Amino acid sequence: MDRIIMTIRRIIAAALLFGLLAGCGKTEPAAEGKPEEGTEPEEETPVEYVTSDEPIPILAWYSIPENFTTIDQYRTLKDAGFNVSMTFFGPLDDALRALDCANSAGVKLLFACNALRSDTQNTVRRVKGHPALYGYYLQDEPTNADFPDLAAWADRIREVDASHPLYLNLFPDYVNPSVLSTSYEDYVKDFIRIVKLPMVSFDYYPVTTSGIRKSWYGNLALIARESEKAGLPFWAFALSTAHNPYPLPTMASLRLQFYTDLAFGAQGLQYFTYWNPGTDTWDFHDAPINQQGQKTATYALAKAMNQELQARAGVFMGAKVKEVLFTGGNIPRDMTLLTKLPEGVSKLDTKGQDALVSLLENKGVRYLMLVSRSVDKSIAYDIAFSGAAASIGKDGSITPLKKGILSYRLDAGDCAIFRY
Repeated sequence: MDRIIMTIRRIIAAALLFGLLAGCGKTEPAAEGKPEEGTEPEEETPVEYVTSDEPIPILAWYSIPENFTTIDQYRTLKDAGFNVSMTFFGPLDDALRALDCANSAGVKLLFACNALRSDTQNTVRRVKGHPALYGYYLQDEPTNADFPDLAAWADRIREVDASHPLYLNLFPDYVNPSVLSTSYEDYVKDFIRIVKLPMVSFDYYPVTTSGIRKSWYGNLALIARESEKAGLPFWAFALSTAHNPYPLPTMASLRLQFYTDLAFGAQGLQYFTYWNPGTDTWDFHDAPINQQGQKTATYALAKAMNQELQARAGVFMGAKVKEVLFTGGNIPRDMTLLTKLPEGVSKLDTKGQDALVSLLENKGVRYLMLVSRSVDKSIAYDIAFSGAAASIGKDGSITPLKKGILSYRLDAGDCAIFRY
């Protein structure tokens, strides 16, 4: 009897062991099959992204020259994330050929050629219906004395085509005072009042071999203020081609320039330059495209930068800047130190390091931008919000934040964006 009982026990134990081993070796399909009755699989939260009704206009200034005008070159420009191109063409036929190539590649042209000046209205009639036409380029860096003539030229264009924008680009505030017949502020005001274009564009290249130019933030603030008063958008630049006294572009320098432009409310961004101008006077080098029409290392930087900018376009396009504040011990002249936390923000501490804080609103949604003001040093910071908040990733993804104080590190020149 004892022997029978022992035998039964061995059989039961063997069966249990077999079942246990079989269970250890069993795997379920990762994403296939039905759940067991009475259980539900955990659902992954779908990733949300910021969206924009329109892309950021990104202009390639000094773009593809006439002797390199091909569809492939415009596709290369398009692949880098540029959607507007500006080249000054001589003969009208060269400009028309560029329009066709740009159209095939899906790029718009800021139209410029000799005939636009010498035979304005006939030229406008020829191109105003072209699908690749973005607008008309008038002049770079005019003086006050040029404004009346530019206004008359603009009127002649608008008589034939009132649909496409007209563009010119203003001096920065570090222009030699002898060039202007008035103060820089009056220069900007006179341009808006006299020429009456639908946007304000100015160039300023802040990153030099000696550091960041001190008047940059003030110049941006002035342009933003006067543009807002006139109800106009403004466009701003980043330098993408090294020359004296400007160093090679880096991801940090591009981010610093473009995110600062956007922090002040820029609605269009521009690269100076796309193609290497090749003049000996300034020693231009390392543009995104060299004089032989080949990509350089800067091309890859521009492509990555543009992809990042467009992924976050929903934050910036149509946004209203509520306030721009500064942290750290090096506050630019006429700028405001952050002394009181914005509504909805319970903590913001950059630990004495230099940063820019921009408060924006877009379609009823509040955003906070934090921009590092250094091209070579990262900064650490703590941040917390009173209510629900989310970060906006470089791919435009919206990631809800945990409650409480969060600590981060921001790379040189980089920008963190929060929705709150």
